Amino acid sequence: MTVSSISRRTLMKGTALLLASTALARQALAQAAPAGGRLIVAADSEPKNLNPAIVASNGVFFVASKVIEPLAEASFDGKDGLSPRLATSWEGSADGLSVTFKLRDGVTWHDGKPFTSVDVAFSALNVWKTLQNLGRLVFANLEAVDTPDDYTAIFRFSKPTPFQLIRNALPVVTSVVAKHIFDGTDIATNPANNTLIGTGPFKFAEHKPGEYYRLTRNENYWDKEKPKLDEIVFRVLPDRESAGAALEAEEIQLAAFSAVPLADLDRISKVDGIKVISKGYEDLTYQLVVEINHRRKELADLRVRQAISQAIDKKFVVDTIFLGYATTSTGPVPKNAPEFYTSDVAAYTFDPAAANDILDKAGYSQAPDGNRFSLKLRPAPYFNETRQFGDYLRQALAVIGIDAEIVNADAAAHQKAVYTDHDFDLAVGPPVFRGDPAISTTILVQSGTPDGVPFSNQGGYVNPELDKIIKQASETVDTAARTDLYRKFQQLVVADLPLINVAEWGFITVARDTVLNVADNPRWAVSNWGDTALQS
Repeated sequence: MTVSSISRRTLMKGTALLLASTALARQALAQAAPAGGRLIVAADSEPKNLNPAIVASNGVFFVASKVIEPLAEASFDGKDGLSPRLATSWEGSADGLSVTFKLRDGVTWHDGKPFTSVDVAFSALNVWKTLQNLGRLVFANLEAVDTPDDYTAIFRFSKPTPFQLIRNALPVVTSVVAKHIFDGTDIATNPANNTLIGTGPFKFAEHKPGEYYRLTRNENYWDKEKPKLDEIVFRVLPDRESAGAALEAEEIQLAAFSAVPLADLDRISKVDGIKVISKGYEDLTYQLVVEINHRRKELADLRVRQAISQAIDKKFVVDTIFLGYATTSTGPVPKNAPEFYTSDVAAYTFDPAAANDILDKAGYSQAPDGNRFSLKLRPAPYFNETRQFGDYLRQALAVIGIDAEIVNADAAAHQKAVYTDHDFDLAVGPPVFRGDPAISTTILVQSGTPDGVPFSNQGGYVNPELDKIIKQASETVDTAARTDLYRKFQQLVVADLPLINVAEWGFITVARDTVLNVADNPRWAVSNWGDTALQS
């Protein structure tokens, strides 16, 4: 079968041949599966840009992390919670002005050219610092990368930069791209952003829009024992209700990121041959937030934002939408990040009567139809829960006289509408907390982010005091002082409500029990799957 000849029908036929008849007992099924094999995975979206060096988001990492590697990956038992990838060691200077990386020897790009420190320097200065949604904050003060030899890269900063931040950020913001592929081009529009060339255990083979992504084994991977699989196929299933059925029919073998609806977990956990796994998301705490466009006059009024916050019953959201697989949120740092978290923030209790009173006193009177004003509401399409919360929020707003029109779109259209065109009043977003507020949280409220940067403050919110604290924290080397700044950060965010934090949650993976080595690191779903295997 040629690369170009795969279709949904032939893909499923190949799966059947690989796994033998779905009517066979699991013992016979395991015997029929050859060593290596093809793993078929549910995917619910198709990112507009698949390059994780530019768009550091889990929707991109889910596919791309198998192809393009970071300097280090998260680990359950590694030093400082990290495992080496393209870097073998890293050390920060006492003054916070430099970090030295020793790089892995003997690594080649998928096109056969050698990986060197030049690629790291190019990625850091030309992609992470200038283009990446998260890297532009983490590496804001990066001014040079010295490359004294092919396997040493010394990052030099114009201002003190906490080594703790750089270390925490390595798995998320340091996906390395090849200089020879991107140098001299418009990096943001280079076709290689969607036909990836990396150093990872899998090569990008093809993408058939609306159907699948296909990755194939990298025979020259630097870790000679990996990968265990011959292929990974990400089958696009935008309707999450179909993932459970596809698993039961053995049309797919794995569904991550709670692709199987929470309501189905109890039933499907009892199906022979299927396992439900909650491990592997410890470094991926998702936060359900209401994003706010402060360009809208009504929403620029703090009193309106306070009323909206009091109209939301967070406990109902956790119990009904998340079926208890979440917790209520108090602010922009989740409770499972004890190093930074503080509960000493303002509280907005669920009180629709008080919310109505706030709006009345603020002069937003109700028309004869009961409405005060109308808003455009865009729920993020990535998860069942974000869409369901959009429906709930519309109803909650109606109780306080705000008419919300829901506008649904696919992932690419949603991102463009919210983060480029600002064509929204409220949006439901699921940002991720990645172990340090500077990596993925401050960008949600810091001003000055250019248009088009996804998962960032595109609501036009500006708060000089908050911006000052974010900047101070980014340059504070002392850990205790930096922690204190982030506690003040939480207090300011909750007091002024540039966005509204509602809940925080992790995810569930559901897989056939023939899939081995699942969830072996705290970012497993967005790591390289070099160890993942099929029973044979």
